[in-house]
This record gives sequence, structure tokens and C-alpha cells, in this order.
Amino acid sequence: MSESNNSTAKALTGIRVLDMTHVQSGPSATQLLAWLGADVVKLEAPTGDITRKQLRDLPDVDSLYFTMLNCNKRSITLNTKSPRGKGLLTELIRRSDVLVENFGPGAVDRMGFTWERIQEINPRIVYASIKGFGEGPYTDFKAYEVVAQAMGGSMSTTGFEDGPPLATGAQIGDSGTGVHTVAGILAALYQRERTGRGQRVNVAMQHAVLNLCRVKLRDQQRLAHGPLAEYPNAAATAFTDEVPRSGNASGGGQPGWAVKCAPGGPNDYVYVIVQPVGWEPLTRLIGRPELAEDPDWNTPEARLPKLGKMFQLIEEWSATLPKWEVLEALNAHNIPCGPILSTKEIVEDASLADNGMVVQVEHPQRGTFTTVGSPVKLSDSPVEITSSPLLGEHNAEVYAGELGLADEEIQLLKTDGVI
Repeated sequence: MSESNNSTAKALTGIRVLDMTHVQSGPSATQLLAWLGADVVKLEAPTGDITRKQLRDLPDVDSLYFTMLNCNKRSITLNTKSPRGKGLLTELIRRSDVLVENFGPGAVDRMGFTWERIQEINPRIVYASIKGFGEGPYTDFKAYEVVAQAMGGSMSTTGFEDGPPLATGAQIGDSGTGVHTVAGILAALYQRERTGRGQRVNVAMQHAVLNLCRVKLRDQQRLAHGPLAEYPNAAATAFTDEVPRSGNASGGGQPGWAVKCAPGGPNDYVYVIVQPVGWEPLTRLIGRPELAEDPDWNTPEARLPKLGKMFQLIEEWSATLPKWEVLEALNAHNIPCGPILSTKEIVEDASLADNGMVVQVEHPQRGTFTTVGSPVKLSDSPVEITSSPLLGEHNAEVYAGELGLADEEIQLLKTDGVI
């Protein structure tokens, strides 16, 4: 385990993570480990993680794509294809508790570092791999965020029934897989306390998306007994032998929908859940109190066949008011609801800033940038978000200070293109 430079120990203080990941799925996992206190050393090719240069908003400065996924890490460069590079990688593996990679299938093996070889170098290491797919016909497919959504059950169930399958804006394929990977790594580290041995952790993007879509597999099985009443789709056309796209339906036991609000902008909506206890106050709010006693409306079973009409009645009321007034009125009656928040509103939301979820970070080249903070709050391990590293910023710190290389050798490694 590495020594911590922090004056206050964090949950993962003393855990050294060798981060051989790139783009999003892997870096999202290792960033979370860094937030929890691990010493994450990001190992990059001398040219750097490709996302340093992707989607740049400022010339010759690390992109927001990179900075927002690599906070709280150190960066070293290494050409792992060179003989000296392989030797240095061996030493880094020997000194690490966790190795994380998301290269294509077999890439690390082809470097000469099979799981068997890694175990020989360091029997205690936890070796986590993120791939697109598990073993089988999809193994060698190239996986991207939306490919994982497509093949994990998300796209076929997202959108409206008369439209095409849609991707979700949430990065469930990449960052969703990263969170699953962190769970596996933490479990493996905990088991190591008992066994003294490291182990492999494998997470596939398709599998992570599928886990997040489990309610749709629940509904797939329920289809065997007929149409799904809580879906607002037209039963005669929508329910065959697969779960349909159902727009903004909640997908749960209580029906929900996004209803329009004034003045009618793209995000002037409030999402409303209609619980049995909320029906009577809702009828008064929308100016239809007689529906509270009407047997055609006053039970969940009576409302299910006409969910579209029910939300239309609510929308006739909500469309006359700004979403924040709709929100206030609904919350006054304890009716579950939430405004559709645009990205601009989220960035400007004071409560999210107060909760450390929208964070301002100082970067040595780009100045201040905004990023997402840690959603995991530990009482004894508070998170302070620090800047992503510059490329190779910590080469001297790691190679000289920790591996003991002389300054002359480090200069030679640079000259030879090893670092």
C-alpha cells in the first residue's frame, strides 16, 4: 500500500490504484476511487488519454471531457510496448493494490501481462477489467456508450411507441459501468482482508446497462399474463411479445407523467406521480373535485385504463402556471413531483452547489471549470475535488521519488520515448 499525503485519512487512504483506463467508463471508476481517498496513478501513453484533445473548448488545453473524469489523480506517461516500459510497468504493478483497465479484449495480455503473470508479480493485486461484452458472440464488438444502451435493453424501451428507439442522456453505459466496477473493486479489497489474495473483477458495459434495466425484464415476464395496465400504450397495438416504448410512464406501481407548464418552453414540465392518497387533493387543484367521488375515477383500478386522459386533465391545469408554481402547489399536498431541470438550471442550482454536487475546480491551464462532485457522502471521509493532472505531471514524483530512478535515467527515458 502507498503512503498517504493527506493529513486526514480517507476511506481508501493507503490504497494505490494503477489506472490504465481511458475515455469514460474506466476513468469514471478510478475518479470515484480517488474521491474516496485512493492514490490513483493514471498511466498514459506519452501522447496522453485521447480525451485530452477531444471536444476541446479551448485550444491546446485539456478538454472538459478529460478534466471532468480525471480529478484527484496523478498522471505518469509510459510506453508499455518498449522493453524498458514493460520493466517499469512490472514495478508499478508490484507496488499497486488495484489495476484498472478498459482496453479492447486481450490488449493487456498482448503486452505480456496476462492475469497469471500479474498474479506472479503481485498476488495481492485486484485486477479490474471493463469490456463492452461478456464471453460469447459479442466479445470482440467495439463498445461505445450508446452501443451498450442499444444492447442492454435501454434503447428498445426508451421513447414513445410511435417513434424510434432513443438513447438516454444519462451515461449508463460508461459511467454506469464505472460505478459497478467500483463496487466489484471494493468487494475484492474487502475479501483480500480475509484471504490475503487479490482477484479478477470483470464488468461488461452491456451487463451493467442490463442491470439498470431490470424492471423492463420484470415487465417482459409479466407480458405472459396479458397487457401491462400501468403502461399508457394502446393495448391492442402495443403489447405483443415484448415490452413497448412507453414515453414518460413511470414504469412502477404508481403512474407518472411529465405535464406541460407555462410558458411552454422545452423544459417547462413537471413530472407528477399519482398515488391513491394524492388523487383527492389533485382533483381540487385541477378544478375537478367531483372526480374524487366519481366511481369512474376514484380508484387506481378505475384510472388505469385512462391514464392518458388523467394526465391530460392535470396538464390542462399545469399548463397555465410556471413549473415552480406547479411544484409548490403539488408539494403543499405531498404529491410526488419534480421539475424538469435543464442543464443550465442544474449548473446554477444553489442547493446542488451547497451539497458539493456542482463544484468549481481550479485548473492550472484553463482556469476555473465546473464539474460534478461526488454523489457518495461519507461522514468520516469528506471529498475535496482537486484538478485533473497535466500529462505526465507526476513522472518525477513517481519514477524518481517512488521507484528510485536517477535524474539521468529519467532524462534518458524521455529521450528514448519511454515516458
